[in-house]
Amino acid sequence: MSEPKTPTPTPAGDTYKGWVFKWTNYIKGYQRRWFVLSNGLLSYYRTQAEMGHTCRGTINLATATITVDDACNFVISNGGAQTYHLKASCEVERQRWITALELAKAKAAHMQAESDDSGDDFSLSSPPVAPGQGGSHNSEVQSALRTLGSKVEDLSTCNDLISKHGSALQRSLSELDSLRLTGEAGDKIRQVTERATLFRITSNAMINACRDFLTLAQAHSKRWQKALQAERDQRVRLEETLEQLAKQHNHLERAFRGAAQANASADNKSAAGPGKGEASDEDDENEFFDAMEEAPEFITVPADPQFHKRSSSNVSGFNSEICPDDQSLNEEPLAMNQESPSQELVPLKKRRARIPDKPNYSLNLWSIMKNCIGKELSKIPMPVNFNEPISMLQRLSEDLEYHELLDKAAKCHSSLEQMCYVAAFSVSSYSTTVHRTGKPFNPLLGETYELDRRRESGYRSLCEQVSHHPPAAAHHVISDRGWTLRQEITVASKFRGKYLSIMPLGTIHAIFEKGNNHYTWKKVTTTVHNIIVGKLWIDQSGEIDVVNHTTGDRCHLKFAPYSYFSRDVARKVTGVVMDKDGKAHYVLSGTWDEKMEFSRVMQSSRGGENGTEGKQKTVYQTLKAREVWRRNPLPDGAETMYYFTSLALTLNEPEEGVAPTDSRRRPDQRLMEDGRWEEANAEKQRLEEKQRIARREREREAASQRTSSQSEEGAPHDSYQALWFDRCEDPITGEQIHIYKGGYWETKDRGSWEGCPDIF
Repeated sequence: MSEPKTPTPTPAGDTYKGWVFKWTNYIKGYQRRWFVLSNGLLSYYRTQAEMGHTCRGTINLATATITVDDACNFVISNGGAQTYHLKASCEVERQRWITALELAKAKAAHMQAESDDSGDDFSLSSPPVAPGQGGSHNSEVQSALRTLGSKVEDLSTCNDLISKHGSALQRSLSELDSLRLTGEAGDKIRQVTERATLFRITSNAMINACRDFLTLAQAHSKRWQKALQAERDQRVRLEETLEQLAKQHNHLERAFRGAAQANASADNKSAAGPGKGEASDEDDENEFFDAMEEAPEFITVPADPQFHKRSSSNVSGFNSEICPDDQSLNEEPLAMNQESPSQELVPLKKRRARIPDKPNYSLNLWSIMKNCIGKELSKIPMPVNFNEPISMLQRLSEDLEYHELLDKAAKCHSSLEQMCYVAAFSVSSYSTTVHRTGKPFNPLLGETYELDRRRESGYRSLCEQVSHHPPAAAHHVISDRGWTLRQEITVASKFRGKYLSIMPLGTIHAIFEKGNNHYTWKKVTTTVHNIIVGKLWIDQSGEIDVVNHTTGDRCHLKFAPYSYFSRDVARKVTGVVMDKDGKAHYVLSGTWDEKMEFSRVMQSSRGGENGTEGKQKTVYQTLKAREVWRRNPLPDGAETMYYFTSLALTLNEPEEGVAPTDSRRRPDQRLMEDGRWEEANAEKQRLEEKQRIARREREREAASQRTSSQSEEGAPHDSYQALWFDRCEDPITGEQIHIYKGGYWETKDRGSWEGCPDIF
């Protein structure tokens, strides 16, 4: 995997680290190296892993000179023996390094001068230990005072640097002023000179205030120490008192039990009594103090970090638009998650959390693949060894894994922010495919699948296989929380020897009641690598345009294909949310298998490196990124259960009252889930032959109904019509699609499925 992009140097205590480009020679030019600034020494390594064993070079900054070449380049030299020509990735990063290096150089020079003295300690030394006081407590105070003294020394060093640079700045301004500029330029120079003088005065005042604070801390350290000791003594007394009360309580309980059980055999048991009493006393005592220790943990459990008030921590303008929605969105899941079992939102039945483990069957791949040459993959019968025990209709329903993103989007006041949640939802459906190399069952024509999560999550989902060649499935979801989702997906696949490309065709629609916003987008290409040799792995690549047809807003998402030579993180997704005028408002970034974040754009400009087509990249200045979606962890033992998510494990769970055509009733799929793969293969062949017979029967009926005026080519060969969906033209895209016509849930309530075909 490639290394990440050059990060901003990160301080860790007195250490400064980061990637910087170092000049090596005229053949290799500048090479990326890992630099570490610590204790006045600047060292570099080829990689971060080398820090433990191989240092490529070190310069002592106490005797080094630091010069700046241009916006990104700077040079460090110690008098000719060692010279580093360095280049940062940008001017801001170069300035951070220069500041850190100058501060470290000043510290190193100061420490070197002190080492030549007679070993005097800090001028602001700690007071001596008073007799009668605890040594450990005094050492704590002395340590705190030494830390404060060190920090004030740092501030003093910064003050010296500010004075030096301020003087240089004022000299430069004086030189400009001596040019006898008049008019607006002269006024500006005088104004800058005054501000520089005020800045120096303010910095000196800050250092003096810090020195006063340290002096005050020294003066009151003994009083603070006595107060702390008094508090500690009081706590010990309270603990002892509490312990005595607990023991007295246990003794009273034992005495009460002994009095109630007085009988003739009490004298015989008196010898063993004290031993038992002591044991129970210890057990009760331990139990009592365990409960006390755990009490604070129970208090902090409801304070989940995701429900913190962002309105008090975020900055200015970003607050006013985002936070009201955030608060309303975060309150609802908290209330739902903490409902008592008697509330309506809790499911009536407990969903299963396991399925039978996947058996380990060997398979002769070549005996199957040789039959694929020159044929369309969708028409080749495949054994269940390649499958996972759910159908394509259930995989479509699995897109609702992160339905809460649409719930949050439905509550947004801003259509642009709503677009961020819809875009994150379009990415979230791919997070389940990272390890899922199995192929879903191809649904039979007329097969359906319902996912009724109205009481738990507020939505109802229905899928139906509406066409067999090409295979197409229609999907319709209605939510009580103000949104509707519909899609019709046709899958086209191309086998290219080493990998298989799966291209979903069709448009996904999301409609929100609030604002009547109507969004559409399509799916990207899925590629399964190492089909013949090696371990299978899956990648997603392509671009998605999420369009709001009501407002004209648009979000362009790009799924970067995996590349061995790329420095970017794997499975990366980036996007920009723009209004109808093309102005960027949000930037999205993340990975399709882990999480997505979005940032509000404050300013955009053309600049940076040239792109692949010679165009300049757009630079967006954004506020701090906020997480909008994160993948749920897989359940325990997922590797033996086809890497199913918690939702996927429940999709094929048998349920009463579903339609006879529901995927849960499909026998070959059920046999495969139970681990009976040989029987599943035989049943799969029976169902496919039954489907072919039904198709030929429909074609004969269609042929008998043709009139003499119709030509053979113009007549339909298959008169099949979907049961729950009507074929029509989409008013938004103009495509021929199937839209839910209603009636399924009413039929389920009545329990009358007479109109359903016999497909199993």
